[in-house]
Amino acid sequence: MPQARALRADAVRNRKKILNAAREQITLHGPDVSTDEIAAAAGVAVGTLYRHFPTKTDLVAAVIGEYTNHVADDVEAARQRAAEGSRALDEITGFLTRVVEATATNHAVKAAARTLGAHPADTDAEARAGTALADLIRVGQRDGDIHSDVTVDDIYLLISTAPTDQPSAARTRWLTLVLTGLTTHSRITCA
Repeated sequence: MPQARALRADAVRNRKKILNAAREQITLHGPDVSTDEIAAAAGVAVGTLYRHFPTKTDLVAAVIGEYTNHVADDVEAARQRAAEGSRALDEITGFLTRVVEATATNHAVKAAARTLGAHPADTDAEARAGTALADLIRVGQRDGDIHSDVTVDDIYLLISTAPTDQPSAARTRWLTLVLTGLTTHSRITCA
């Protein structure tokens, strides 16, 4: 199997500009934004865009892949903080808050992925996130803060049903209600 050739510095810059522009344009204009508009926003020719991403679905999948990697990095950092003495429940609360807020600002990207059928080809980030989240849940359960039957799938279900198209106050209220259901505490209030 031949080794992949490293991208030139200008190609790396162009790819990054295209991904940034795609994220921004899809968020601003929704999934129907054209590749011509994305290329123009990136400051590259549409041919350059297609050299990096042969289809719009490939481009959206790359944007979603970046986001998934960011989520995995976030939950791994939360797991590390819990290992260093932070309360797992606080880390899960922070993680849920960050993911819901980030998804609220990337709502159009999520819609574009559903519309175009884009899925990141690399599932490593999703596996990393799941492992770190499972570790956090176990620590929270061991500490007596999280119900013993809560799973990673439960957290993913909650995130997928978050009111990301609602105002911040509604998202905060949703988080308060969700955490009350996940925890052994009678009431959790999120600020």
